Amino acid sequence: MTRSLLFLALALPMSELAAQESFHCGNDENHRIGAAIARASDFPARVAQRTEELEAFTRSFEDAGERGGGGYVIPVVFHIIHNNGPENITDAQIHDAVRILNDDFNRLNADWDNVRPQFQDIVADIGIEFRLATKDPQGNCTNGITRTVSTLTNAGDDQMKALISWPRNRYMQVWVAASADGAAGYTFRPGTADWIPDEDGIVMQHTYVGAIGTSSTGRSRALTHEVGHWLNLAHTWGNSNEPGVDSNCGMDDGVSDTPNTRGWTSCTLSGASCGSTLDNVENYMEYSYCSKMFTEGQKTRMIAALNSNTAQRNQLWQTSTLINSGVNGNATLCAARFSVNRREICAGSSVVYTDESYHNVSSRTWTFPGGEPATSDAASVVVHYPSGGTYAVTLTATDGASLVSTTEQNVITVLANPGQAPPLTESFESASQPADLGWTVVNTDGDNGYTITNTAAYTGTKSVRILNNTSMTGRLDQLVTSTYDMSEVSDIILSFRYAYARRTIMSADQLRIFVSSDCGTTWSLRGQLFGTSDLNTGGIVTGNFIPNGPAQWGYKEILTINNSFQVSNMRIRFDFFSDGGNNLYLDDINLNGTPVSVGLVELGDGTSNTVVVPNPTTSNADLWLRMGSADRVRLDLLDVTGRVLSTFHDGILSGGDQRIAIPVDDRASGIYLVRVTSSTGIRTVQVVKE
Repeated sequence: MTRSLLFLALALPMSELAAQESFHCGNDENHRIGAAIARASDFPARVAQRTEELEAFTRSFEDAGERGGGGYVIPVVFHIIHNNGPENITDAQIHDAVRILNDDFNRLNADWDNVRPQFQDIVADIGIEFRLATKDPQGNCTNGITRTVSTLTNAGDDQMKALISWPRNRYMQVWVAASADGAAGYTFRPGTADWIPDEDGIVMQHTYVGAIGTSSTGRSRALTHEVGHWLNLAHTWGNSNEPGVDSNCGMDDGVSDTPNTRGWTSCTLSGASCGSTLDNVENYMEYSYCSKMFTEGQKTRMIAALNSNTAQRNQLWQTSTLINSGVNGNATLCAARFSVNRREICAGSSVVYTDESYHNVSSRTWTFPGGEPATSDAASVVVHYPSGGTYAVTLTATDGASLVSTTEQNVITVLANPGQAPPLTESFESASQPADLGWTVVNTDGDNGYTITNTAAYTGTKSVRILNNTSMTGRLDQLVTSTYDMSEVSDIILSFRYAYARRTIMSADQLRIFVSSDCGTTWSLRGQLFGTSDLNTGGIVTGNFIPNGPAQWGYKEILTINNSFQVSNMRIRFDFFSDGGNNLYLDDINLNGTPVSVGLVELGDGTSNTVVVPNPTTSNADLWLRMGSADRVRLDLLDVTGRVLSTFHDGILSGGDQRIAIPVDDRASGIYLVRVTSSTGIRTVQVVKE
């Protein structure tokens, strides 16, 4: 038999044709080997040595006729790496994944009876039970699930393992993320993992974990496949990630009772791809979408791996390990915990609280200040919040003999609905942090998020800034406004000033502007600026970028906020995606629109109306005229003494709504007058420049 070295195994969806996607990752294996070599030039040689030692141990284990009598228990921890998105899967989905693992590794899966008759006699009961840990490495109470917020979830590669890693000789680790580096999942086999203990474990895309929640039944065997690799199984066709290749018939998976095969990406039950012998298409180590079995030979190979000291697999199931990880008996009640589906809502909305206390909870009591109901004993409860504010939650759980309790402050922020009426004219002069304005900063990595600074400003002395000149690539930072009542305006306009510089010619940061019509539940992209083009106002600056004057500030006006956003709880979000650039500054954020039915000033005989928005203003302002019919109109800007500073329009305006910019952007702070002269008379309106 040929035994090839496999550095990495990447899984495809296991069961249903409807779930077919391309997860071909051969090139990915090459870049992982390259990354490993970067650690040490002799890394491949060391891996080859440990792999051959494990192979020799496995041959000796097989020759001795040892098959393992079952009864192996392996402690498991799931590390959820998320960015507050759907990848932050529920405890229930994780429990379902463990259930499926235990069914598959103990021949309890209901579909094993459907295996073709030619393989029925070798369908193996592996005899391994996986249990979620109830003690962490320090001996503290845990439910075997950790949750870490990071944008590294979007790549889902080995880099995110540095965020959290538990001792591999005490836990089988499963990292769950938004992506698994382009695959359904991947892991290192023991010969490779032996040298990288902090990276030893399995990475899974969240849509391939369990059969519920964000996953499905058709994807639920991907984790079984990856655990097979983690226990030293190759694919049925051998050590590659390329099924369906003729050359695979010349390779082997090191297992005597799995026929040589090219490998399958469909459930071809009659397949005999390397001759006349029927392929074991239904094997968990295939890509066939109908996997439902391990063979007896694969069992022997996995049990050999568990008894080998390679990658410390033989320490996982020892009695001392089971005691230290808390999986040796019945767990006791030790922590009151809960989750909530949203942390920000508008007044009049509801959230769902779920009791996630552990272990052996028999009942609980909730207290919801400001909520309806005010108390509950349900495991999951919908709570309505009629009024704005920030509220705490108390949960007390019991197992019938003891109590645990937790009170979490500031669990839920309830925003005003209706929100602030326009115009919004924010230049940050009156605030020291965005929260002072009722705005939310989302800084998932705990790095440099949006802050108010007096280092630079377009007007006044303050702006909002992200110190991006030392940030990691791929970071996301968000600045979210409070709510605004746009229900009585049309022709909504959002404008702002910005300053940004690239750090190198490769810098490609992005600023995206989203608007929500439902208090932030859903968002719509309304505009974006790119560091490679229109976002760049400061050129290339290798040091700490600070705009040195108005010339290094840009101006963006967004006119694509349509009438679907004429709601009482509109919100705006500024998303900054870092990609090697320098600092970003925002200033003079203005939101306004044309009043629909109120706030108009009659002009002359009432056939036309006029209004100034925003008023007061820190930079720009617009004069809106509602003309009853076409007329000649002259517009003059005056100071408070009546002196004409400029005439900014003199000509025919057609009937309907007209918008004309008032030239106060470069004027000093103070009160100005706009004189409107038409055939119906003269009217003067005031505009305040702050």
